[in-house]
Amino acid sequence: MSYRLKAITREEHLAFVTTRPSASHMQVPSWGDVKPDWRAESLGWFDGNDRLVGVGLVLFRPLPKLKRYLAYLPEGPVIEWDVPDLQRWLEPMLAYLKAQGAFSVKMGPPVVARRWSAEAVKAAIADPQARQLRDAEATAHEPRAFDIADRLRRMGWQQTEPGGEDGFAAGQPRYVFQVPFADRSLEDIQRGLNQQWRRNIKKAEKAGVKVVRGGYDDLPAFYDIYVETAERDRFIPRPLAYFQRMWTALTAEDPNRMRLYLAHHEDEVLAAATMLTVGEHVWYSYGASTSRKREVQPNNAIQWRMMSDAHELGASIYDFRGITDTLEESNHLLGLLRFKVGTGGQAVEYLGEWDFPLNKLLHKALDLYMSRR
Repeated sequence: MSYRLKAITREEHLAFVTTRPSASHMQVPSWGDVKPDWRAESLGWFDGNDRLVGVGLVLFRPLPKLKRYLAYLPEGPVIEWDVPDLQRWLEPMLAYLKAQGAFSVKMGPPVVARRWSAEAVKAAIADPQARQLRDAEATAHEPRAFDIADRLRRMGWQQTEPGGEDGFAAGQPRYVFQVPFADRSLEDIQRGLNQQWRRNIKKAEKAGVKVVRGGYDDLPAFYDIYVETAERDRFIPRPLAYFQRMWTALTAEDPNRMRLYLAHHEDEVLAAATMLTVGEHVWYSYGASTSRKREVQPNNAIQWRMMSDAHELGASIYDFRGITDTLEESNHLLGLLRFKVGTGGQAVEYLGEWDFPLNKLLHKALDLYMSRR
């Protein structure tokens, strides 16, 4: 028998998320306030005893001139994924979203498929035959993930292949880098850093780099060097208003949901980063650094402060977010991957994003539009 699905209040949604060890920061009610171009709604799954057993934040994006929507559940929904009767969860969701005018549904199951240790990633980078991370031998496979993928395909869901030369999917990253914190002391985590990282942290300390927590009024200082970073690393920066909205929305829900850190040296901000927390999962979400005074190692200093604070908050995972899947030396994102690998963590592949076309014609039209952007 399928679960019953209906819209729920933000309060019910948030109360459910707080009972879980972790959920994506894109599956909390406040994330809808960060995305004003989308209409957000909280969904709840109820069992036969009318108990709330799962939640999801769905974002509706209207098609121009039509009252039809793309329904998107980024890194969600928050349900039991490892069950043989997955259709009990997903069929009522599709029926509900179709009734709301959705022509297509996109979701990102928070299910890990494979992991590569830092040593395995380093070996893959050094191997001239390995062009992509997915070609390298994984350290660990999660067999349940392949069962879940198989069930989704049989139900008519279509997997979105990672697009672009850097392995990032059109929506959320399929490959991320994480440092496991569970059952490890801060000393254990520090010992897991490579020699270069430990040396750079000491160098920053000796040079007098001070890492401080900032607030809303410090966002413009973060933004100045974020724009410089965007130019250097070849990505389109988000506007300052986006970060201001993000801060206001997330911290109103929970004062620890979003933090801002700034690395100062001689009255100059050299690096800045934002950190997000939901339960035991902590993400390094946006980072920025100037090309000036790189020798005082502000990036290592800021990350170590964030990792230390995350550990103090009781994190079981410190998540560096997206990494490139392309291992060729010509790839400009390889330096960032090497930086993350130095923490001694692991590369993690998720199941990626999946689409269900409720109206095949409109879904195809959207695909065509996205491919031309």
